[in-house]
Amino acid sequence: MSGREAGREPALPHPVPPNSNIASPQSNDELEVVPGFERENLQGWIPQLATEADIRAVIEKAFDYRGDITVTRKDGSQITGYLFDRRISSSLDNSVIRIMLPTGGQCPAIPYSDISSLAFTGRDTAAGKSYEAWVRKYWEKRQKGEKNISIEPEALE
Repeated sequence: MSGREAGREPALPHPVPPNSNIASPQSNDELEVVPGFERENLQGWIPQLATEADIRAVIEKAFDYRGDITVTRKDGSQITGYLFDRRISSSLDNSVIRIMLPTGGQCPAIPYSDISSLAFTGRDTAAGKSYEAWVRKYWEKRQKGEKNISIEPEALE
């Protein structure tokens, strides 16, 4: 392992040789840019879980969601909390989700096969918290003449 791979030596810049066929961009407009994307607004959504594929797809969305969900089990009991873990297997009986409860304590594991419905009940804590939204708010405050504008993030609640 070299010193650079071990983190002891910084990577050196690699200039483009003068007679190479590699084109170097002249401006930021010439750089390849990946377009942004809109996040789905899942808050309040109660999807239909008709098939195994529906269950798996909705659980993946719930795993990426940054708010609480409410799971209704087939026995009618409900559990509300943050889905922080899921274990995927070939069968619904062996696949489970784990939910962090707002009160703390045990994190129940619920088999996919025991889920009758799932609702996105909590507020998505990161909605509208993109860097672009932060910059827009910063400049709006600055144009209003506000002083002591901080770079610290706003409180979530």
